[in-house]
Amino acid sequence: MILLAPLGALGRLVLTGLATLGRMAIFGAETLSHLFRPPFYPKEFLAALMQIGWFSLPVVGMTALFTGGALALQIYAGGARFSAEAVVPSIVAIGMVRELGPVLGGLMVAARVASSIAAEIGTMKVTEQIDALTTLSTHPMKYLTVPRVLAATLAVPVLVAVGDSIGIFGGYLVGVNRLGFNPATYLKNTREFLELWDIVSGLWKGAAFGFIVALMGCYFGMNSARGAQGVGRATKSAVVAASVLILATNYLMTELFFSA
Repeated sequence: MILLAPLGALGRLVLTGLATLGRMAIFGAETLSHLFRPPFYPKEFLAALMQIGWFSLPVVGMTALFTGGALALQIYAGGARFSAEAVVPSIVAIGMVRELGPVLGGLMVAARVASSIAAEIGTMKVTEQIDALTTLSTHPMKYLTVPRVLAATLAVPVLVAVGDSIGIFGGYLVGVNRLGFNPATYLKNTREFLELWDIVSGLWKGAAFGFIVALMGCYFGMNSARGAQGVGRATKSAVVAASVLILATNYLMTELFFSA
């Protein structure tokens, strides 16, 4: 019996996790089913687009700038062991557009947006504003979830593209001013080794990550428990779930796009 207790607790944890994943999947499928069916709420969509896209640009840009600079330093230090310092421009560019730009951009947006959405919708649920929407014959999912999910799916790839450019520029600044690269040679190596599919794959990742971030914020906000503690737990759970799903989805998409 002593040995069975931990196994029972582990089994309950696994079953709870699987049930939560199932509910998330159903919520996502329901969101997609409402995506192209009227009524539409363009004002909510535009407000979400500004909140998710424009106001997330500073944090994504600063993250990308310092990441590109640090990446250049690390690659130069590693390449110096094999007399391969010249690979810095190409590896910085490929690393930013394939992996670091989408993933770090997605995580920054998750920290900022998923928490904001979950807190906003959770507070609406606690104060019974969602019940009021239903009373007014307004579908809460179409009014609250669909505009935010659509806005995030469209905005995050743009943020990723901007972040990629800023990250590569950060690597350029460090490479030229700190590591002694010739500016023209650095730009030439970046342009020659970077392929179109590298950029496009990162943008597809950005779209998937944006969908995940908004969906998790809306899901945990809609399922928030009553009271301030319930809203706090929903906010925390939204950020954690979005971050874990971003990392898992990144691996799956990398396997799909670049497996031999």
